Amino acid sequence: MPKIRILIVDDAVVVRRLVSDAISADPDVEVVGIAANGRIALQKIPQCNPDVVTLDVEMPEMDGLEALREIRKIYPRLPVIMFSTLTERGATATLDALALGATDYVTKPANVGSVSLAIQRVRDELLPKIKTLAGVGAALSARGPSQVGPGVVPAPPPRPPAAVSQAPTRLRELPAPDIVAIGVSTGGPNALASVLPQLPANLSVPVVIVQHMPPMFTRMLAERLDTQSPLTIVEGAEGMAVVPGQIYIAPGDHHMTVAREGTRLIIRLNQDAPENSCRPAADVLFRSVAAVYGARSLGVVLTGMGQDGLRGSEHIRDAGGAVIAQDEETSVVWGMPGFVVRAGLADSVVSLPNMAGEITRRVARGMPATAATRLRA
Repeated sequence: MPKIRILIVDDAVVVRRLVSDAISADPDVEVVGIAANGRIALQKIPQCNPDVVTLDVEMPEMDGLEALREIRKIYPRLPVIMFSTLTERGATATLDALALGATDYVTKPANVGSVSLAIQRVRDELLPKIKTLAGVGAALSARGPSQVGPGVVPAPPPRPPAAVSQAPTRLRELPAPDIVAIGVSTGGPNALASVLPQLPANLSVPVVIVQHMPPMFTRMLAERLDTQSPLTIVEGAEGMAVVPGQIYIAPGDHHMTVAREGTRLIIRLNQDAPENSCRPAADVLFRSVAAVYGARSLGVVLTGMGQDGLRGSEHIRDAGGAVIAQDEETSVVWGMPGFVVRAGLADSVVSLPNMAGEITRRVARGMPATAATRLRA
């Protein structure tokens, strides 16, 4: 198999060397070029033909955001991973980059104690994304332009056939959900920006979300999405009341759960061990939702690497609730939803443009006719 070809774009020599050393030790990856700013990067892409580009944000002559705009005009499917600082400014720039079409991001190591630890940290976070996104980029190029299919479809045949069961081909008879729990990772900010603004202002249930992001990034994501949605969107906080029509995003580096306290439903946070190498983890949130809401739980698994959400979806299904998964065609990475679908846990597989409508329809099923009509309006 040919090696995965990487172009590193950063104005700092020490960072270029750090990233190069971190990934070059892997036999499946090779650094085919470096660039000190976006203008040089645009010249090198046709020369180096990279499979993945790592792109800094702040650079002279042409910064990362301007370079990203130009890359997307010429190379719409080339995976680009932003290499950002773990600061408020870095978080803002990263969210801007994701909105402009960056595929994913990694934060630069800070206060890790030594160069070797910094290299290991970059290797642990960057290499899995490089390998996954290089495969995604190749698959996208091979199958040509994206085609969005029907909004709600039965789960596709399992792959491989002997390993998994097929999802149901029709809706089970289920009570309407009293809560919607969403798990999402790679491609998540844009997916949430597509789904949440389309939910109606009078949504009659709360929505709880795990988006894999570090501290500060989740707060800024909530603030940004809140300006785009008719619903109130906040970063979850310990003891916060869970009320209909409000959306709660788990804070970075904390697991978020829902709990019953007397007659009240509240948010609980903890820093228990990561699950699926994630904190927050969708599995943790989904388990708590299943335990508190039972058959009136609706789990939604959107685009993302890995299999976080798989075990949690099992808990929701075992409790009698329903699970929706995003389809492969509209996912940046069909990891998290793909595991759910191939395990036979998805009640329906839905394209991203139709996800909000499917959630709204399921919530409206259990409401009086007049209220349901208003909700769908």
